[in-house]
Amino acid sequence: MEAEPGVLRSPQELTPAWLSAVLGSGAIERIEVERIGTGQMSESRRVRISYAGTADARTHPASVVIKTASEDEASRSTGVGLGVYEREVRFYEELAPRIGGPLAHCHAAMIDPVEGWFTIVLEDVTDAIQGDQIVGCTVADASVAVRQLARLHAPVFADPQLGATPWLNQQSPLNQALLEQLFAGFLERYGERVAPEHVEVCRRFMASADGWMADRRPPMGLVHGDYRLDNLLFGTDARAATSADGGARSDAASANGRRLVAVDWQTVSWGAVMTDAAYFLGGSLATEDRRAHELRLVREYHEALAAEGVRGFDWEECWEGYRRASFLGIVMTVAPAMLVERTERGDEMFLVSLARYAQQVVDLDAIALLPRAGTGRPAPLRPDPADEARHTPGSEQLWNESWYFDAVSADGALGVYTRLGLYPNMGVAWVTAFVCGSDRASVAAIDFEAPLPEGDDLTVERDGLLLTHACLSPLERFAVRLQARGEAHADASALLRGEAGEEVDVGFDLEWTTHGEPYAYRVATRYEIPCDVAGEVRIGDEVLTLRGAGQRDHSWGARDWWSAEWMWSAGRLDDGTSVHGVEFRLPGAPRLGVGYVQAPQSGVLELETVSASEDVAPNGLISRASITYGDLELDVEPIAFGPLLLTAPDGRISQFPRAMCRVRARDGRAGTAWVEWNRNSSLE
Repeated sequence: MEAEPGVLRSPQELTPAWLSAVLGSGAIERIEVERIGTGQMSESRRVRISYAGTADARTHPASVVIKTASEDEASRSTGVGLGVYEREVRFYEELAPRIGGPLAHCHAAMIDPVEGWFTIVLEDVTDAIQGDQIVGCTVADASVAVRQLARLHAPVFADPQLGATPWLNQQSPLNQALLEQLFAGFLERYGERVAPEHVEVCRRFMASADGWMADRRPPMGLVHGDYRLDNLLFGTDARAATSADGGARSDAASANGRRLVAVDWQTVSWGAVMTDAAYFLGGSLATEDRRAHELRLVREYHEALAAEGVRGFDWEECWEGYRRASFLGIVMTVAPAMLVERTERGDEMFLVSLARYAQQVVDLDAIALLPRAGTGRPAPLRPDPADEARHTPGSEQLWNESWYFDAVSADGALGVYTRLGLYPNMGVAWVTAFVCGSDRASVAAIDFEAPLPEGDDLTVERDGLLLTHACLSPLERFAVRLQARGEAHADASALLRGEAGEEVDVGFDLEWTTHGEPYAYRVATRYEIPCDVAGEVRIGDEVLTLRGAGQRDHSWGARDWWSAEWMWSAGRLDDGTSVHGVEFRLPGAPRLGVGYVQAPQSGVLELETVSASEDVAPNGLISRASITYGDLELDVEPIAFGPLLLTAPDGRISQFPRAMCRVRARDGRAGTAWVEWNRNSSLE
């Protein structure tokens, strides 16, 4: 029995034998492969097929399109983390057979459930014309698109089972806080080219974005999520086959026998049924054409639903849903503009799109349908206790799993941090541990070539190094013990220069007990927990007791620390308030911040903004800094350091001038914190 064809992980695995197995044909003699499109999280290739002997075109296609995960580790990790690969595969496996109609035939759809690699083999729709989002389309094109959209929606309209299907109802990583930060960056980049009235529309929407996204009123239905011209293939004869009033005739010929084919289902979800129609018409028609024909085109969509058998969806409900859904265009313009690689065509497309979508909102008076500003804010996410354990690694070279712990004594005189990082695809574990203080040398125990722990264990041992981790109670208590031969540095900046220190034994036996609420990130597989810390620290013959505040976190996934910069921080004020914040500094993108403030007995306040600035001394350490957590601004004074010099497998260098700090709020509250800056020399 022949083995089933596996998921493609590289173009080299695409062979005639592999494709023969997928298509059920053993007669493929040769293939020609060309890259098509410029997708960033996924890659598409057209494969032209030569058969041995005569091939029946009905069962032996002359070409197919194959879609796979990106070869870029960061892009692929994003695709896995956002769930877009799984959604598209499952759409073609589970829903496309029910829907039929304007979809490319799927020969195969497969995904590796552990590592996230996927492969989809689709019919090559050869006799079709791809739409152009910048140019826009004619009213006749729009008529074809909305009628075919109804054919996509009708077979699953208001299906309660799909409303409870997890892969279709994943929580979006975008929330109001992130959108507002992205929009600030959008205005900084494009503001002079955006009409003032459109800026105001966006500001009004951003203030109510959480409530708008939380609105799940019925009827619900299938949402393509990016139903726009660049993702639509029009039949070559469909445009000419129009009725006298500009509408499309039902007998028009089209792409491979269809009038339209919708592709790119990575953003598919379950949501407001009018979302795709509003998004398509708002962005695809010139404003004058939309104003003149919008009402008729929405009626065409509504009538086409009825013709496909949809009942109980009246016209008033349809039109109001259309108005309410018109804000998706703003979301799908602002977020991608700031998160994907910037290009000249991209800039033009985003500006044209925003102008069309914002004017659509104005013309429909959709602002009147927005929920009250500040409503609908999602509850902070809490990590799953099962995530305290090790996770199955992905295949990326830089896939790693990290357990990080820090602490500062109550008197601010002694600080500790340690990190265990597992790099299974490089065959090593990274062990970093520091003990430092305001009046003492920084003692470091660093090993970037330690052996990987076996099984589910988190113990690393070799050459005088013993590091053990023990989760005593998930999300509540964690113990870390270290014995190592370290190096003491009177000048901590020597570590950034790769200089050796004075050898000394160092160790600790500490427990981190949760103080507050564990907090899970929305945008990454990571969680942070504020803690009380207690135990014993040893430096040479000196034994010290440590009791104070600290933080621990756990993250896993592909992490290229040398491709971006950031500021990470966690601390506690003297009134018991815990703070945590990260400012991401991605090349070519606005700075984005996430984090929390946890005041005693008030729970987690998820932040809408985190921002930071710092002064870098000539030796590479930080001399002073300022961090803003929402409305709370802290002055930061580094008092001791645990810096690292990190080298990537390809030679890139990052400096981590991590510091134990005193912090002070403008209202007089004071406290301590650990703050880290990733300063990437390859980005300078």
